[in-house]
Amino acid sequence: MRQIVLDTETTGLDPTLGHRIIEIAAIEMVNRQITGRDYHCYVNPEREIDPGALEVHGISNEFLADKPRFADIAADFLEFIEGGELIIHNAPFDVAFLNAELEQAGRQPVTEFCEMVTDTLKIARDLHPGKRNSLDALCERYAIDNSARTLHGALLDTRLLAEVYLAMTRGQESLLMEVDSGETVVDASGALGGDVELLVIRASDNELDQHRRALDDIDKAVDDGSLWRRLDSNVVSS
Repeated sequence: MRQIVLDTETTGLDPTLGHRIIEIAAIEMVNRQITGRDYHCYVNPEREIDPGALEVHGISNEFLADKPRFADIAADFLEFIEGGELIIHNAPFDVAFLNAELEQAGRQPVTEFCEMVTDTLKIARDLHPGKRNSLDALCERYAIDNSARTLHGALLDTRLLAEVYLAMTRGQESLLMEVDSGETVVDASGALGGDVELLVIRASDNELDQHRRALDDIDKAVDDGSLWRRLDSNVVSS
């Protein structure tokens, strides 16, 4: 599984008003491992940067004056991301800018080159409703060091976002993960019709105690007692 964590910086907030991309960064992950391959480029937007945007990223028109135009770097950028899943924080924003740039360069939309686009802001809002879910807030929540992020910068932000994404989606890792010493492996090849091993993670004593207390509360509140204990009793008696 190849994933591309991506971020952009822009001259302003709306590509329909003529705002342009000024920085693109992308880093590659394969099977949830950062490979060390990345793509990074500053882009001459051929227009002025809004003062508000300049305060956010600190990238000036003077710095960008000798940088390539988007059309000049489009082929290399698309080659890097092609075939991967894009991981972007607030994906509609970046995708709208990328598609506007690609259209001006005579290219197809970015979704024609990538299998899918995953919005980490949506993931964060689903996991933490009602809370702040900016990249800085998520770094703080997941204990990821973002002390170097004094200004927004696409390359640093992609590296932080990769760590945030991995932290938020740990539960999606395959059952065929490396076995820790506290886990028991059960051979289930006969049941599944193939040579497959499933992991069985035993409940701790504390978890079992909490489970018993929860069943006690249900027994008190329900006339017939908890269904769990009735089923368990039937299994034992049989």
